[in-house]
Amino acid sequence: MNPPSGSASRQKKLFRWGISLLSLLVLTVVAFVLGMSAGELDISVWDVPRILAEKEGVEYVVLTRIRLPRIILAIAAGGGLSLSGAVLQGIYRNPLVEPFTLGISGGAALGVALAIVFTLPAVLGAFALPLAGFSGALLAIVFVYVLGARFGQVNVNNMLLIGVMVSFVSSSVMMLMMSLATAQNLHSIIFWMMGSLDEPNSMLIRLTLIVSVSSLVVASFFSRALNALRLGEANAWHLGINTGLTIRVMFLLASLVAGVCVASTGVIGFVGLVIPHLVRVLAGSDYRILLPASFLGGGIFLIICDAIARTIIAPNELPIGVITGIAGGIMFIVFLSRSRSTLKVN
Repeated sequence: MNPPSGSASRQKKLFRWGISLLSLLVLTVVAFVLGMSAGELDISVWDVPRILAEKEGVEYVVLTRIRLPRIILAIAAGGGLSLSGAVLQGIYRNPLVEPFTLGISGGAALGVALAIVFTLPAVLGAFALPLAGFSGALLAIVFVYVLGARFGQVNVNNMLLIGVMVSFVSSSVMMLMMSLATAQNLHSIIFWMMGSLDEPNSMLIRLTLIVSVSSLVVASFFSRALNALRLGEANAWHLGINTGLTIRVMFLLASLVAGVCVASTGVIGFVGLVIPHLVRVLAGSDYRILLPASFLGGGIFLIICDAIARTIIAPNELPIGVITGIAGGIMFIVFLSRSRSTLKVN
């Protein structure tokens, strides 16, 4: 006897989700191995397991002290930014929304620029720039949220417009600071804005990974509410979803994880915009699969971009923000040109 059509549809959906996650996990392993082997010191892919097992030699030091921390940070930051983009696009039901649209990157960049101009690294040490970047991002988040949630009502359209204006104002003030900075400080500001995974502080890498993974777990509990919001706030409310609470929690969660990622790596664009759209094509728009798939996809994308940045002009290294901008922009244009429909989030 054939199963009911609803049961068959559910089984087909679960099978598709399983294949999608398994494919992304395999690609993550492949990207991990390629990231470990790529660099100025050429190490064969097949030699990586042996070197890690022997635990000796220059190659082992390079793999464990330089390349492995970068890959972990790529997974954490790429996954966090992609997760943040997927959540924000669902909240605003706007395919062009990403973490940086809401002024997060602008606030972080302004905070770092102020820290460099006022020589805070000489006082606070290695934590100065990440702390300044996160503080700037946090202030931007609070400003957008407070103005967008006046009188106890969350207005997502107002929050989006305020975020765009905060981004423009932050960028203008930052350019003012850059025009007044010394040549050395100007170089430091520009280098940070281009993004980098070369973070020597292992504690900061672990913190970014913990925040990103924890945000994925928390967001997963709201996957059904995010699915309901795809129908609109009014329809979601009629389905029994506390739309105000969901929007508040998800906005703050997505913004905070993006702020932590930007504070750790600098400004790395296009991850939160491009990856969620590509994942929707692969796995669908259901947030029960979209969230973990976006997290894995963002990590894969950033690992590959970092490997390209380290090898394309070796022994020199390109800022990873340059690679993500070029690759992400090309991927987005190709995706749009081959899509028969306009971008959508539902």
